[in-house]
Amino acid sequence: MIDLINVEKTYFSKAGDIHALKKTNLTINEGEIFGIIGLSGAGKSTLVRCINMLERPTNGQVFVDGAELTKMNDSELRKARQNIGMIFQHFNLLTSRTVYDNIAFPLEIQGMGKDEIEKRVRPLLELVGLETRGDYYPSQLSGGQKQRVGIARALASNPKVLLCDEATSALDPQTTKSILQLLLDINKKMNLTIVLITHQMEVVKTICDRVAVIENGVIIEEGNMVDVFTNPQTETTKEFTKSVINVNLPEMIKQENLSPVYVGGSKLFVRLTFIGDSAGEPVVSGMVKHHDVDISIISANIDQLKDMPFGVLLIEVSGSRENIESALKYLHDQNLKVEVLGYES
Repeated sequence: MIDLINVEKTYFSKAGDIHALKKTNLTINEGEIFGIIGLSGAGKSTLVRCINMLERPTNGQVFVDGAELTKMNDSELRKARQNIGMIFQHFNLLTSRTVYDNIAFPLEIQGMGKDEIEKRVRPLLELVGLETRGDYYPSQLSGGQKQRVGIARALASNPKVLLCDEATSALDPQTTKSILQLLLDINKKMNLTIVLITHQMEVVKTICDRVAVIENGVIIEEGNMVDVFTNPQTETTKEFTKSVINVNLPEMIKQENLSPVYVGGSKLFVRLTFIGDSAGEPVVSGMVKHHDVDISIISANIDQLKDMPFGVLLIEVSGSRENIESALKYLHDQNLKVEVLGYES
């Protein structure tokens, strides 16, 4: 659905050139929710604005639904953008217009008649849960309701792609949750391709199918959301995942005091990551029952990655060397990630 090929964006100035995007290659599939995460200034907003050509790339090609936007003139772009909706962090609603009229605005610009606009707007009001708010003005709405108007307006032209630039950053956690659920519902009902720009890992792990991590204008990591989340390859991605799942050792356990070597009476610390069906398996009780070891649970964290169960468990294993090694082999045979942190005497 979306292909970026060697896309670069440089802002030229007397004070010095800023290379916001560097040789960016990205493919986003039809019907998926794709997250682009990065810190402030990483280049993520520039990237999404290059997709709909609000920013023209300095170099490279942008394809949306098979059409090369980078070759189009202004008139062709205006028509192509009808297939690309966009919502923003600060809503960008017209304060002098009602909710209904805000949603109708892009259709009016296209020259659509009142009856056709009515047929388009009323179902959208219902879709976003604002069927009783059509005559309200933005000043009478909450932040979440304003964003729902923004979503409905972005969908008015029946786009194939919805771009979301920090769409939940100005919202409280509960409202963010409801907006993300709305985007999920829209994605399923309309098979809409959604590109979601954010600096919040919580947003990514709630609704995204795939994710790219951007830093200093470069995509440093990309892949299936669950894979990136559970097995981050770069320090930046690891920091993002820590904001949602705490995998740090407790204060009472010092990494520098752990040894890879067993000595008499040593206790082994192991971190287990459970994904999907393995999250429901009685792994700890199986170790105790079949391998004659004692287990203490130091910490546990259970969460959800979109619709997949996910958990991190830190355990202390004690027993003879042979039994500990046998228990470890048992763990490795299960459908989970095993990190041996070391022995503590």
